[in-house]
Amino acid sequence: MDRQLERLSEGAKAFGRMPVRDRVPLLSAVRRRFHELGPRFVELDCLAKGIARTSPRSGEPAFEGPAVTMRYLGELERTLRGDRGIEPSAVRVEDGRIKVTALPRDAWERLLFPGLLAEVWLREGASKDPFLDLEELRPARPEGEVALVLGAGNVASISALDVLQQCFLHGRACLLKASPVNDYLGPLFELAFAPLAERGAFAIAYGGPDVGAYLTTHPRIDTIHVTGSYATHETIVWGPPGPERDERKARHEPVTRKPVTSELGNVSPAIVVPGAWEAADIEHAAKSIVGSHVFNAAFNCNATKLVVTPRGSALRARLLAAIEREFSAIPTRRAYYPGAARAYEKHTKGPGRTLELGRPREGELPWAFVQGLEPASDAACFREEPFCSVLSEVALGSEDPAEFLSEATRFLNERVFGTLNAMLLAPASVERDARAARAIDTAVRDLRYGSVCVNVWPAVAYGLGTLPWGGHPSGTLENVGSGLGVGHNALFLRDIEKTVLRAPLAAFPKPLWYPDHRTLDRVANGFCDFEAERGALRAAKLAMAALRG
Repeated sequence: MDRQLERLSEGAKAFGRMPVRDRVPLLSAVRRRFHELGPRFVELDCLAKGIARTSPRSGEPAFEGPAVTMRYLGELERTLRGDRGIEPSAVRVEDGRIKVTALPRDAWERLLFPGLLAEVWLREGASKDPFLDLEELRPARPEGEVALVLGAGNVASISALDVLQQCFLHGRACLLKASPVNDYLGPLFELAFAPLAERGAFAIAYGGPDVGAYLTTHPRIDTIHVTGSYATHETIVWGPPGPERDERKARHEPVTRKPVTSELGNVSPAIVVPGAWEAADIEHAAKSIVGSHVFNAAFNCNATKLVVTPRGSALRARLLAAIEREFSAIPTRRAYYPGAARAYEKHTKGPGRTLELGRPREGELPWAFVQGLEPASDAACFREEPFCSVLSEVALGSEDPAEFLSEATRFLNERVFGTLNAMLLAPASVERDARAARAIDTAVRDLRYGSVCVNVWPAVAYGLGTLPWGGHPSGTLENVGSGLGVGHNALFLRDIEKTVLRAPLAAFPKPLWYPDHRTLDRVANGFCDFEAERGALRAAKLAMAALRG
Protein backbone atom coordinates (compact mmCIF):
# COMPACT_ATOMS: atom_id res chain seq x y z
CA MET A 1 0.00 0.00 0.00
CA ASP A 2 2.87 2.35 0.73
CA ARG A 3 4.29 1.70 -2.74
CA GLN A 4 0.87 2.21 -4.31
CA LEU A 5 0.42 5.52 -2.52
CA GLU A 6 3.91 6.68 -3.47
CA ARG A 7 3.07 6.06 -7.14
CA LEU A 8 -0.32 7.77 -6.80
CA SER A 9 1.30 10.80 -5.20
CA GLU A 10 3.70 11.02 -8.12
CA GLY A 11 0.89 10.70 -10.66
CA ALA A 12 -1.51 13.07 -8.89
CA LYS A 13 0.26 16.25 -9.94
CA ALA A 14 0.18 15.59 -13.68
CA PHE A 15 -3.32 14.11 -13.53
CA GLY A 16 -4.69 17.10 -11.63
CA ARG A 17 -3.31 19.48 -14.26
CA MET A 18 -4.60 17.46 -17.20
CA PRO A 19 -6.74 19.62 -19.53
CA VAL A 20 -10.39 18.68 -19.83
CA ARG A 21 -9.98 17.68 -23.49
CA ASP A 22 -7.38 15.08 -22.50
CA ARG A 23 -9.68 13.48 -19.93
CA VAL A 24 -12.29 12.57 -22.54
CA PRO A 25 -10.23 9.80 -24.23
CA LEU A 26 -9.56 8.31 -20.80
CA LEU A 27 -13.29 8.18 -20.08
CA SER A 28 -13.93 6.58 -23.46
CA ALA A 29 -11.31 3.92 -22.81
CA VAL A 30 -12.74 3.12 -19.37
CA ARG A 31 -16.27 2.98 -20.79
CA ARG A 32 -15.23 0.44 -23.45
CA ARG A 33 -13.62 -1.72 -20.80
CA PHE A 34 -16.66 -1.67 -18.51
CA HIS A 35 -18.87 -2.69 -21.43
CA GLU A 36 -16.57 -5.57 -22.30
CA LEU A 37 -16.25 -6.69 -18.67
CA GLY A 38 -19.94 -6.20 -17.80
CA PRO A 39 -20.97 -9.87 -18.19
CA ARG A 40 -18.13 -10.94 -15.91
CA PHE A 41 -19.23 -8.44 -13.21
CA VAL A 42 -22.76 -9.88 -13.43
CA GLU A 43 -21.60 -13.49 -13.40
CA LEU A 44 -19.54 -13.05 -10.23
CA ASP A 45 -22.28 -11.07 -8.47
CA CYS A 46 -24.90 -13.68 -9.34
CA LEU A 47 -22.65 -16.41 -7.95
CA ALA A 48 -22.07 -14.52 -4.69
CA LYS A 49 -25.72 -13.54 -4.24
CA GLY A 50 -27.31 -16.85 -5.17
CA ILE A 51 -29.02 -15.65 -8.36
CA ALA A 52 -29.41 -17.99 -11.34
CA ARG A 53 -27.53 -16.45 -14.27
CA THR A 54 -30.47 -17.26 -16.60
CA SER A 55 -33.10 -15.75 -14.28
CA PRO A 56 -34.68 -12.32 -14.92
CA ARG A 57 -33.35 -11.49 -11.43
CA SER A 58 -29.83 -11.47 -12.91
CA GLY A 59 -30.90 -8.07 -14.17
CA GLU A 60 -30.47 -6.76 -10.62
CA PRO A 61 -26.64 -6.98 -10.51
CA ALA A 62 -26.59 -6.04 -14.21
CA PHE A 63 -28.41 -2.78 -13.50
CA GLU A 64 -26.74 -2.03 -10.18
CA GLY A 65 -23.30 -2.69 -11.64
CA PRO A 66 -22.48 -2.28 -15.35
CA ALA A 67 -25.66 -0.48 -16.49
CA VAL A 68 -25.46 2.36 -13.95
CA THR A 69 -21.70 2.64 -14.49
CA MET A 70 -22.06 2.80 -18.27
CA ARG A 71 -24.73 5.49 -18.00
CA TYR A 72 -22.56 7.59 -15.68
CA LEU A 73 -19.47 7.23 -17.86
CA GLY A 74 -21.42 8.36 -20.91
CA GLU A 75 -22.91 11.37 -19.11
CA LEU A 76 -19.53 12.39 -17.69
CA GLU A 77 -18.00 12.20 -21.14
CA ARG A 78 -20.84 14.26 -22.60
CA THR A 79 -20.34 17.00 -20.01
CA LEU A 80 -16.57 17.09 -20.48
CA ARG A 81 -17.14 17.47 -24.21
CA GLY A 82 -19.11 20.63 -23.38
CA ASP A 83 -22.59 19.24 -24.07
CA ARG A 84 -24.64 19.13 -20.88
CA GLY A 85 -27.84 19.25 -22.94
CA ILE A 86 -29.40 21.84 -20.62
CA GLU A 87 -31.25 24.57 -22.52
CA PRO A 88 -31.45 28.07 -20.95
CA SER A 89 -35.20 27.57 -20.51
CA ALA A 90 -34.48 24.58 -18.24
CA VAL A 91 -33.00 26.90 -15.59
CA ARG A 92 -35.58 28.98 -13.74
CA VAL A 93 -36.13 30.74 -10.42
CA GLU A 94 -39.13 29.57 -8.40
CA ASP A 95 -40.00 29.94 -4.71
CA GLY A 96 -36.78 31.86 -4.12
CA ARG A 97 -34.45 29.15 -5.44
CA ILE A 98 -32.98 28.07 -8.77
CA LYS A 99 -34.44 24.89 -10.25
CA VAL A 100 -32.78 23.03 -13.13
CA THR A 101 -34.77 20.58 -15.23
CA ALA A 102 -32.28 17.72 -15.63
CA LEU A 103 -34.52 15.11 -17.29
CA PRO A 104 -35.61 14.74 -20.02
CA ARG A 105 -33.01 16.69 -22.00
CA ASP A 106 -33.30 15.11 -25.45
CA ALA A 107 -35.24 12.63 -27.57
CA TRP A 108 -33.29 9.63 -26.28
CA GLU A 109 -34.24 10.39 -22.68
CA ARG A 110 -37.89 10.93 -23.61
CA LEU A 111 -37.83 7.49 -25.25
CA LEU A 112 -35.92 5.67 -22.50
CA PHE A 113 -37.53 7.29 -19.46
CA PRO A 114 -41.16 8.00 -20.41
CA GLY A 115 -43.11 9.99 -17.85
CA LEU A 116 -40.07 10.88 -15.73
CA LEU A 117 -39.41 14.51 -14.85
CA ALA A 118 -36.34 15.39 -12.79
CA GLU A 119 -35.38 18.72 -11.27
CA VAL A 120 -32.34 19.69 -9.26
CA TRP A 121 -33.10 22.35 -6.66
CA LEU A 122 -30.26 24.62 -5.60
CA ARG A 123 -29.98 26.11 -2.14
CA GLU A 124 -31.63 29.41 -1.44
CA GLY A 125 -29.21 32.22 -2.22
CA ALA A 126 -27.19 30.01 -4.60
CA SER A 127 -25.06 31.48 -7.39
CA LYS A 128 -26.98 32.58 -10.47
CA ASP A 129 -24.74 30.29 -12.53
CA PRO A 130 -25.72 26.75 -11.48
CA PHE A 131 -22.81 25.05 -13.28
CA LEU A 132 -19.22 24.47 -12.26
CA ASP A 133 -16.62 25.77 -14.71
CA LEU A 134 -15.05 22.71 -16.32
CA GLU A 135 -11.66 24.36 -16.64
CA GLU A 136 -11.58 25.00 -12.89
CA LEU A 137 -11.89 21.33 -12.00
CA ARG A 138 -8.51 21.10 -10.33
CA PRO A 139 -7.32 19.92 -6.91
CA ALA A 140 -6.84 22.66 -4.34
CA ARG A 141 -3.17 21.71 -3.86
CA PRO A 142 -0.80 22.44 -6.77
CA GLU A 143 1.09 19.20 -6.12
CA GLY A 144 -2.13 17.26 -6.68
CA GLU A 145 -4.26 15.22 -4.31
CA VAL A 146 -4.84 11.55 -3.56
CA ALA A 147 -8.35 10.45 -2.57
CA LEU A 148 -9.15 7.32 -0.60
CA VAL A 149 -12.47 5.74 -1.59
CA LEU A 150 -13.76 3.20 0.91
CA GLY A 151 -15.89 1.01 -1.36
CA ALA A 152 -19.30 -0.38 -0.50
CA GLY A 153 -19.86 -4.13 -0.60
CA ASN A 154 -23.42 -4.43 -1.83
CA VAL A 155 -23.53 -2.80 -5.29
CA ALA A 156 -20.68 -2.75 -7.83
CA SER A 157 -21.51 0.65 -9.31
CA ILE A 158 -21.04 2.45 -5.98
CA SER A 159 -17.28 2.00 -5.99
CA ALA A 160 -17.04 2.70 -9.71
CA LEU A 161 -18.98 5.96 -9.54
CA ASP A 162 -17.14 7.14 -6.43
CA VAL A 163 -13.79 6.59 -8.16
CA LEU A 164 -14.96 8.32 -11.34
CA GLN A 165 -16.19 11.35 -9.42
CA GLN A 166 -12.92 11.74 -7.53
CA CYS A 167 -10.88 11.44 -10.72
CA PHE A 168 -12.96 13.41 -13.20
CA LEU A 169 -14.85 15.98 -11.15
CA HIS A 170 -12.15 16.68 -8.55
CA GLY A 171 -9.07 15.79 -10.62
CA ARG A 172 -7.60 13.55 -7.93
CA ALA A 173 -5.67 10.32 -8.12
CA CYS A 174 -7.64 7.61 -6.33
CA LEU A 175 -6.99 4.58 -4.15
CA LEU A 176 -10.04 2.31 -3.94
CA LYS A 177 -10.14 0.17 -0.83
CA ALA A 178 -12.35 -2.78 -1.82
CA SER A 179 -14.97 -4.03 0.61
CA PRO A 180 -14.36 -7.59 1.83
CA VAL A 181 -18.01 -8.32 0.95
CA ASN A 182 -17.44 -8.03 -2.80
CA ASP A 183 -13.68 -7.89 -3.21
CA TYR A 184 -14.06 -10.67 -5.80
CA LEU A 185 -14.82 -7.78 -8.19
CA GLY A 186 -11.46 -6.14 -7.48
CA PRO A 187 -9.55 -7.73 -10.38
CA LEU A 188 -12.28 -6.56 -12.76
CA PHE A 189 -12.00 -3.00 -11.43
CA GLU A 190 -8.24 -3.21 -12.00
CA LEU A 191 -8.86 -4.14 -15.64
CA ALA A 192 -11.58 -1.55 -16.15
CA PHE A 193 -9.60 1.31 -14.63
CA ALA A 194 -6.28 0.32 -16.23
CA PRO A 195 -6.21 3.49 -18.39
CA LEU A 196 -6.19 5.53 -15.18
CA ALA A 197 -3.70 3.26 -13.44
CA GLU A 198 -1.27 3.66 -16.35
CA ARG A 199 -1.22 7.40 -15.59
CA GLY A 200 -0.63 6.84 -11.89
CA ALA A 201 -4.19 7.91 -11.07
CA PHE A 202 -5.76 4.66 -9.81
CA ALA A 203 -4.90 1.73 -7.57
CA ILE A 204 -6.84 -0.74 -5.47
CA ALA A 205 -6.20 -2.14 -1.99
CA TYR A 206 -7.75 -5.16 -0.27
CA GLY A 207 -8.37 -6.06 3.35
CA GLY A 208 -10.56 -5.51 6.39
CA PRO A 209 -11.03 -2.74 8.96
CA ASP A 210 -7.33 -2.78 9.87
CA VAL A 211 -6.41 -1.84 6.29
CA GLY A 212 -9.08 0.88 6.25
CA ALA A 213 -7.76 2.31 9.52
CA TYR A 214 -4.19 2.33 8.18
CA LEU A 215 -5.19 4.12 5.00
CA THR A 216 -7.42 6.77 6.58
CA THR A 217 -4.50 7.96 8.69
CA HIS A 218 -1.83 7.64 6.00
CA PRO A 219 0.04 10.91 5.32
CA ARG A 220 -0.20 10.46 1.54
CA ILE A 221 -4.03 10.41 1.66
CA ASP A 222 -5.41 13.93 1.25
CA THR A 223 -9.16 13.33 1.28
CA ILE A 224 -11.52 10.48 2.16
CA HIS A 225 -14.86 9.35 0.74
CA VAL A 226 -16.82 6.58 2.44
CA THR A 227 -19.97 4.85 1.26
CA GLY A 228 -21.10 2.57 4.04
CA SER A 229 -22.38 2.66 7.56
CA TYR A 230 -22.87 5.54 9.95
CA ALA A 231 -20.71 3.66 12.47
CA THR A 232 -17.77 3.53 10.04
CA HIS A 233 -17.98 7.26 9.41
CA GLU A 234 -18.11 8.07 13.12
CA THR A 235 -15.04 5.93 13.83
CA ILE A 236 -13.05 7.59 11.03
CA VAL A 237 -13.99 11.12 12.06
CA TRP A 238 -14.42 10.92 15.83
CA GLY A 239 -12.63 7.74 16.92
CA PRO A 240 -13.93 4.60 18.69
CA PRO A 241 -17.24 4.75 20.60
CA GLY A 242 -17.05 5.94 24.18
CA PRO A 243 -16.70 9.04 26.37
CA GLU A 244 -13.66 10.33 24.46
CA ARG A 245 -15.63 10.41 21.20
CA ASP A 246 -18.46 12.31 22.92
CA GLU A 247 -15.99 14.82 24.33
CA ARG A 248 -14.36 15.36 20.93
CA LYS A 249 -17.75 16.02 19.38
CA ALA A 250 -18.60 18.51 22.10
CA ARG A 251 -15.28 20.30 21.44
CA HIS A 252 -15.67 20.01 17.63
CA GLU A 253 -12.26 18.30 17.45
CA PRO A 254 -12.36 15.34 15.01
CA VAL A 255 -9.51 12.85 15.07
CA THR A 256 -8.83 13.47 11.37
CA ARG A 257 -8.34 16.87 9.79
CA LYS A 258 -8.69 15.45 6.29
CA PRO A 259 -11.83 16.39 4.35
CA VAL A 260 -14.35 13.55 4.60
CA THR A 261 -17.34 13.11 2.29
CA SER A 262 -19.79 10.28 2.71
CA GLU A 263 -22.99 8.45 1.80
CA LEU A 264 -24.17 6.52 4.84
CA GLY A 265 -27.52 4.92 4.21
CA ASN A 266 -31.03 5.76 5.27
CA VAL A 267 -34.27 4.42 6.71
CA SER A 268 -35.93 5.00 3.35
CA PRO A 269 -39.63 5.82 3.71
CA ALA A 270 -42.56 5.33 1.34
CA ILE A 271 -45.23 7.89 2.25
CA VAL A 272 -48.72 6.85 1.13
CA VAL A 273 -50.84 9.97 0.53
CA PRO A 274 -54.53 9.49 1.46
CA GLY A 275 -57.35 10.19 -0.97
CA ALA A 276 -59.43 8.42 -3.60
CA TRP A 277 -57.48 5.23 -4.40
CA GLU A 278 -58.78 2.60 -6.81
CA ALA A 279 -57.96 -1.09 -6.39
CA ALA A 280 -55.48 -0.92 -9.29
CA ASP A 281 -53.72 2.03 -7.64
CA ILE A 282 -53.26 0.03 -4.45
CA GLU A 283 -51.75 -2.85 -6.42
CA HIS A 284 -49.29 -0.47 -8.08
CA ALA A 285 -48.30 0.99 -4.71
CA ALA A 286 -47.81 -2.47 -3.18
CA LYS A 287 -45.64 -3.59 -6.10
CA SER A 288 -43.59 -0.41 -5.89
CA ILE A 289 -43.05 -0.72 -2.13
CA VAL A 290 -42.26 -4.45 -2.10
CA GLY A 291 -40.24 -4.33 -5.32
CA SER A 292 -38.09 -1.49 -4.03
CA HIS A 293 -37.53 -3.47 -0.82
CA VAL A 294 -36.60 -6.89 -2.22
CA PHE A 295 -34.31 -5.65 -5.02
CA ASN A 296 -30.80 -6.95 -4.22
CA ALA A 297 -32.33 -8.91 -1.32
CA ALA A 298 -33.04 -5.62 0.53
CA PHE A 299 -29.33 -4.73 0.79
CA ASN A 300 -29.63 -1.24 -0.72
CA CYS A 301 -29.31 2.09 1.06
CA ASN A 302 -32.35 3.24 -0.91
CA ALA A 303 -34.42 0.09 -0.33
CA THR A 304 -37.82 0.99 1.12
CA LYS A 305 -37.69 0.14 4.83
CA LEU A 306 -40.56 2.14 6.35
CA VAL A 307 -44.11 2.58 5.03
CA VAL A 308 -45.89 5.66 6.40
CA THR A 309 -49.68 5.29 6.19
CA PRO A 310 -52.66 7.49 7.17
CA ARG A 311 -54.06 6.47 10.54
CA GLY A 312 -57.67 5.34 10.62
CA SER A 313 -58.10 5.06 6.85
CA ALA A 314 -59.60 2.18 4.89
CA LEU A 315 -56.68 2.69 2.47
CA ARG A 316 -54.23 1.53 5.12
CA ALA A 317 -55.84 -1.87 5.65
CA ARG A 318 -56.21 -2.50 1.91
CA LEU A 319 -52.60 -1.53 1.23
CA LEU A 320 -51.17 -3.70 4.03
CA ALA A 321 -53.09 -6.69 2.70
CA ALA A 322 -51.77 -6.04 -0.82
CA ILE A 323 -48.19 -5.79 0.50
CA GLU A 324 -48.59 -9.14 2.28
CA ARG A 325 -49.80 -10.75 -0.96
CA GLU A 326 -46.79 -9.41 -2.86
CA PHE A 327 -44.32 -10.70 -0.27
CA SER A 328 -46.00 -14.12 -0.23
CA ALA A 329 -45.42 -14.52 -3.97
CA ILE A 330 -41.70 -13.73 -3.91
CA PRO A 331 -39.04 -16.40 -3.20
CA THR A 332 -36.75 -15.57 -0.30
CA ARG A 333 -33.16 -14.60 -1.08
CA ARG A 334 -29.67 -15.36 0.16
CA ALA A 335 -28.78 -13.09 3.09
CA TYR A 336 -25.27 -12.53 1.76
CA TYR A 337 -24.42 -9.35 3.64
CA PRO A 338 -22.54 -9.87 6.96
CA GLY A 339 -24.64 -9.17 10.04
CA ALA A 340 -27.98 -9.60 8.26
CA ALA A 341 -29.25 -12.29 10.66
CA ARG A 342 -28.41 -10.16 13.72
CA ALA A 343 -30.09 -7.12 12.19
CA TYR A 344 -33.15 -9.21 11.29
CA GLU A 345 -33.50 -10.43 14.86
CA LYS A 346 -33.11 -6.94 16.28
CA HIS A 347 -35.73 -5.38 14.02
CA THR A 348 -38.32 -8.16 14.36
CA LYS A 349 -38.24 -8.57 18.16
CA GLY A 350 -39.33 -5.05 19.11
CA PRO A 351 -42.72 -3.33 19.05
CA GLY A 352 -45.29 -3.91 16.32
CA ARG A 353 -46.84 -7.04 14.81
CA THR A 354 -44.31 -9.03 12.76
CA LEU A 355 -45.37 -11.22 9.86
CA GLU A 356 -42.75 -13.58 8.45
CA LEU A 357 -43.43 -14.47 4.82
CA GLY A 358 -41.82 -16.94 2.45
CA ARG A 359 -40.07 -20.27 2.95
CA PRO A 360 -36.38 -19.57 3.47
CA ARG A 361 -33.77 -22.18 2.73
CA GLU A 362 -30.36 -22.41 4.38
CA GLY A 363 -28.57 -19.07 4.21
CA GLU A 364 -31.80 -17.16 3.54
CA LEU A 365 -34.08 -15.04 5.73
CA PRO A 366 -37.86 -14.63 5.53
CA TRP A 367 -39.42 -11.41 4.33
CA ALA A 368 -40.55 -9.70 7.53
CA PHE A 369 -43.32 -7.10 7.62
CA VAL A 370 -43.61 -5.28 10.95
CA GLN A 371 -46.98 -3.53 11.15
CA GLY A 372 -48.57 -1.04 13.50
CA LEU A 373 -45.58 0.78 14.96
CA GLU A 374 -46.53 3.76 17.10
CA PRO A 375 -44.83 7.04 16.12
CA ALA A 376 -43.87 7.68 19.75
CA SER A 377 -42.31 4.23 20.24
CA ASP A 378 -38.60 3.49 20.44
CA ALA A 379 -38.67 1.15 17.45
CA ALA A 380 -35.17 0.29 16.23
CA CYS A 381 -36.09 1.11 12.62
CA PHE A 382 -36.68 4.75 13.56
CA ARG A 383 -33.11 5.02 14.85
CA GLU A 384 -31.05 2.94 12.42
CA GLU A 385 -31.27 1.42 8.98
CA PRO A 386 -32.31 -2.27 9.03
CA PHE A 387 -29.83 -3.62 6.46
CA CYS A 388 -31.80 -6.84 6.00
CA SER A 389 -35.16 -8.12 4.78
CA VAL A 390 -37.36 -6.22 7.27
CA LEU A 391 -40.00 -3.73 6.17
CA SER A 392 -41.85 -1.77 8.86
CA GLU A 393 -45.03 0.33 8.90
CA VAL A 394 -46.16 3.27 10.99
CA ALA A 395 -49.56 4.98 10.90
CA LEU A 396 -50.00 8.64 11.81
CA GLY A 397 -52.03 11.74 11.03
CA SER A 398 -55.46 11.28 9.49
CA GLU A 399 -57.23 10.79 6.18
CA ASP A 400 -56.83 14.47 5.39
CA PRO A 401 -53.88 14.79 2.93
CA ALA A 402 -52.63 18.13 4.26
CA GLU A 403 -52.78 17.05 7.90
CA PHE A 404 -51.23 13.67 7.14
CA LEU A 405 -48.34 15.03 5.06
CA SER A 406 -47.60 17.77 7.57
CA GLU A 407 -47.32 15.23 10.39
CA ALA A 408 -45.42 12.72 8.24
CA THR A 409 -42.89 15.36 7.20
CA ARG A 410 -42.31 16.44 10.78
CA PHE A 411 -42.03 12.82 11.96
CA LEU A 412 -39.53 11.83 9.26
CA ASN A 413 -37.42 14.97 9.65
CA GLU A 414 -37.26 14.76 13.44
CA ARG A 415 -37.58 11.11 14.44
CA VAL A 416 -36.36 8.83 11.66
CA PHE A 417 -32.69 8.28 10.82
CA GLY A 418 -31.36 9.41 7.48
CA THR A 419 -31.44 12.26 4.99
CA LEU A 420 -30.76 10.37 1.74
CA ASN A 421 -34.06 9.67 -0.01
CA ALA A 422 -37.83 9.49 0.42
CA MET A 423 -40.66 8.31 -1.85
CA LEU A 424 -44.23 9.65 -1.91
CA LEU A 425 -46.99 7.57 -3.51
CA ALA A 426 -50.14 9.21 -4.86
CA PRO A 427 -52.33 8.12 -7.78
CA ALA A 428 -53.52 10.54 -10.44
CA SER A 429 -56.88 10.90 -8.67
CA VAL A 430 -55.13 12.29 -5.58
CA GLU A 431 -52.74 14.51 -7.53
CA ARG A 432 -55.70 16.05 -9.41
CA ASP A 433 -57.19 17.25 -6.11
CA ALA A 434 -55.92 20.83 -5.71
CA ARG A 435 -55.62 20.68 -1.92
CA ALA A 436 -53.79 17.34 -1.98
CA ALA A 437 -51.49 18.55 -4.77
CA ARG A 438 -50.52 21.61 -2.73
CA ALA A 439 -49.84 19.39 0.28
CA ILE A 440 -47.62 17.10 -1.82
CA ASP A 441 -45.67 20.10 -3.16
CA THR A 442 -45.20 21.38 0.40
CA ALA A 443 -43.96 17.98 1.56
CA VAL A 444 -41.53 17.74 -1.37
CA ARG A 445 -40.17 21.15 -0.39
CA ASP A 446 -39.93 20.52 3.35
CA LEU A 447 -38.69 16.92 3.56
CA ARG A 448 -34.99 17.02 4.49
CA TYR A 449 -33.73 14.42 2.03
CA GLY A 450 -31.23 14.67 -0.79
CA SER A 451 -33.69 12.99 -3.18
CA VAL A 452 -37.47 13.28 -2.90
CA CYS A 453 -39.31 11.15 -5.46
CA VAL A 454 -43.02 11.10 -6.24
CA ASN A 455 -44.18 7.66 -7.47
CA VAL A 456 -40.61 6.65 -8.35
CA TRP A 457 -38.20 4.48 -6.39
CA PRO A 458 -35.29 6.80 -5.51
CA ALA A 459 -32.85 4.21 -6.87
CA VAL A 460 -33.79 5.65 -10.26
CA ALA A 461 -32.32 8.99 -9.16
CA TYR A 462 -29.20 7.09 -8.09
CA GLY A 463 -28.94 5.24 -11.39
CA LEU A 464 -29.49 8.13 -13.79
CA GLY A 465 -26.00 9.50 -13.10
CA THR A 466 -26.82 13.03 -14.19
CA LEU A 467 -28.64 13.72 -10.93
CA PRO A 468 -26.84 14.59 -7.69
CA TRP A 469 -26.95 11.85 -5.08
CA GLY A 470 -26.28 12.22 -1.37
CA GLY A 471 -27.65 13.32 1.96
CA HIS A 472 -29.51 16.57 2.52
CA PRO A 473 -27.11 19.52 3.03
CA SER A 474 -28.49 20.08 6.55
CA GLY A 475 -26.02 17.43 7.76
CA THR A 476 -22.94 18.44 9.76
CA LEU A 477 -19.80 16.61 10.79
CA GLU A 478 -21.27 16.20 14.30
CA ASN A 479 -24.75 15.23 13.06
CA VAL A 480 -23.99 13.70 9.69
CA GLY A 481 -27.31 12.06 8.81
CA SER A 482 -26.88 10.20 5.52
CA GLY A 483 -23.59 11.87 4.74
CA LEU A 484 -21.79 14.98 3.60
CA GLY A 485 -21.21 16.06 0.03
CA VAL A 486 -22.83 15.16 -3.27
CA GLY A 487 -22.05 12.20 -5.51
CA HIS A 488 -22.65 11.43 -9.19
CA ASN A 489 -23.70 14.88 -10.48
CA ALA A 490 -22.49 14.32 -14.03
CA LEU A 491 -23.93 17.74 -14.97
CA PHE A 492 -21.44 19.36 -12.55
CA LEU A 493 -24.06 21.49 -10.75
CA ARG A 494 -23.18 23.59 -7.71
CA ASP A 495 -24.95 24.60 -4.45
CA ILE A 496 -27.29 21.59 -4.52
CA GLU A 497 -30.12 21.18 -2.06
CA LYS A 498 -32.06 18.20 -3.42
CA THR A 499 -33.16 16.21 -6.44
CA VAL A 500 -36.90 15.98 -7.15
CA LEU A 501 -38.06 13.17 -9.43
CA ARG A 502 -41.70 12.66 -10.49
CA ALA A 503 -43.68 10.10 -12.49
CA PRO A 504 -47.22 8.70 -12.65
CA LEU A 505 -48.03 5.98 -10.12
CA ALA A 506 -49.45 3.75 -12.89
CA ALA A 507 -46.37 4.02 -15.08
CA PHE A 508 -45.91 2.35 -18.47
CA PRO A 509 -43.99 0.30 -19.33
CA LYS A 510 -43.80 -1.70 -16.12
CA PRO A 511 -41.26 -0.18 -13.70
CA LEU A 512 -38.07 -2.20 -13.54
CA TRP A 513 -38.24 -2.68 -9.77
CA TYR A 514 -41.66 -4.39 -9.79
CA PRO A 515 -41.08 -7.90 -8.41
CA ASP A 516 -42.93 -9.59 -11.28
CA HIS A 517 -40.91 -7.93 -14.06
CA ARG A 518 -40.24 -10.70 -16.61
CA THR A 519 -37.45 -9.20 -18.74
CA LEU A 520 -35.31 -7.31 -16.25
CA ASP A 521 -32.16 -9.09 -17.42
CA ARG A 522 -32.79 -8.31 -21.08
CA VAL A 523 -33.56 -4.66 -20.32
CA ALA A 524 -30.34 -4.33 -18.29
CA ASN A 525 -28.22 -5.91 -21.01
CA GLY A 526 -29.89 -3.81 -23.69
CA PHE A 527 -29.31 -0.67 -21.64
CA CYS A 528 -25.59 -1.46 -21.34
CA ASP A 529 -25.33 -1.98 -25.09
CA PHE A 530 -27.21 1.26 -25.79
CA GLU A 531 -24.95 3.27 -23.48
CA ALA A 532 -21.90 1.73 -25.16
CA GLU A 533 -23.03 3.05 -28.54
CA ARG A 534 -26.31 4.90 -28.90
CA GLY A 535 -28.36 4.23 -32.00
CA ALA A 536 -31.87 3.58 -33.25
CA LEU A 537 -31.46 -0.21 -33.54
CA ARG A 538 -30.18 -0.63 -30.00
CA ALA A 539 -32.85 1.74 -28.67
CA ALA A 540 -35.56 -0.30 -30.41
CA LYS A 541 -34.20 -3.55 -28.97
CA LEU A 542 -34.14 -2.01 -25.49
CA ALA A 543 -37.68 -0.65 -25.86
CA MET A 544 -39.02 -4.05 -26.95
CA ALA A 545 -37.46 -5.75 -23.94
CA ALA A 546 -39.00 -3.12 -21.63
CA LEU A 547 -42.46 -3.48 -23.21
CA ARG A 548 -42.39 -7.25 -22.62
CA GLY A 549 -41.70 -6.78 -18.91
